[in-house]
Amino acid sequence: MMKWLKELCALHGASGNEHPVKAFIRSKLADRSDAVYEDGIGNLVLLRKGAGKSAKRLMLLAHMDEVGLMVTNIEEDGRLAVMPVGGVDPRVLLGKPVVIGEGEIPGFIGYQAIHLQKNTLTVPPEWKDIRVEAGFTKKEQAAEKIPIGTYIHFHTEYEEFENRIVAKALDDRGGCSILMDLFEDLPAVDYDIYFGFVVQEEVGLRGSGAAAKLVCPDVALVFETTTAGDNPELSPARWSTHLDQGVALSYLQGGYALDSRIFELLVDTASRNRIPYQCKGRTVGGTDATRLAKTMYGIPSGGLNIPGRYIHAPVSMISKSDYQSAVDLARRVIAEGKIVQIMEGSL
Repeated sequence: MMKWLKELCALHGASGNEHPVKAFIRSKLADRSDAVYEDGIGNLVLLRKGAGKSAKRLMLLAHMDEVGLMVTNIEEDGRLAVMPVGGVDPRVLLGKPVVIGEGEIPGFIGYQAIHLQKNTLTVPPEWKDIRVEAGFTKKEQAAEKIPIGTYIHFHTEYEEFENRIVAKALDDRGGCSILMDLFEDLPAVDYDIYFGFVVQEEVGLRGSGAAAKLVCPDVALVFETTTAGDNPELSPARWSTHLDQGVALSYLQGGYALDSRIFELLVDTASRNRIPYQCKGRTVGGTDATRLAKTMYGIPSGGLNIPGRYIHAPVSMISKSDYQSAVDLARRVIAEGKIVQIMEGSL
């Protein structure tokens, strides 16, 4: 379990800059794949052929990108103005360490000291106020090493505490790690399974539609790290999922009511096999399942999610047992094979 998660989280790969993550996954799995595909937008798809004669195709999908920042201007004193890549709340950034560009120049996100603030303590910072410091004192000095358009990634150490994992980029390196776990210990089935590691989910679900057109799957399962929301400052009515209560199954999300047949199959399989699960309580946010529903003939899909606290921030947290329940449920669903009968209406 989680053989590759620490290394995956350590890699830097904001949307549009996923190549370090893709190169790592390819280096670990490609030589055991029956076919390896890459497309123009940057998706990586690995095929494991079934042992039988079934022509059915199941696609397992997770996105490689993480949220981050990009340099949009360099000021006269060498500080870097930035904008978000993906959904980032500026309130979670202040004082955090970062690395800049492919050379991983160290920096940090500064803000006005509390001693100098008067009536602004309760006012959230805006993007126009966010600056990254990297030790430069002149614009020309910074511009030599950091051109406009340079990516900036969060710099957070991966840590484990009993049943907790704390790291950056758990959304969605957690999903990528699950796919890699399944690839390494795949049940024998008579249908083909495509492992899709896709790009640019955080900026509009861009990669998954292209990957689906490459594969033409009959059905798909999307693996995500989703909002937990079980924070003490939030009322229970706003809690989406809970850590330690199992894999979170989606039935409705932003832009898509997930296929009820797949949802019911996931619930039934988890119940029969005593795999802990929960239903995602809030329906805000979207996943690549939304894009699949709009692609080609409308690809039916289900969502298996790892609850995560503080996602889209420099640090997030998941439960090891929730991760394991997602792996266990996916492996059981794959082994039973009913998932590929969805399009036939035979369930």
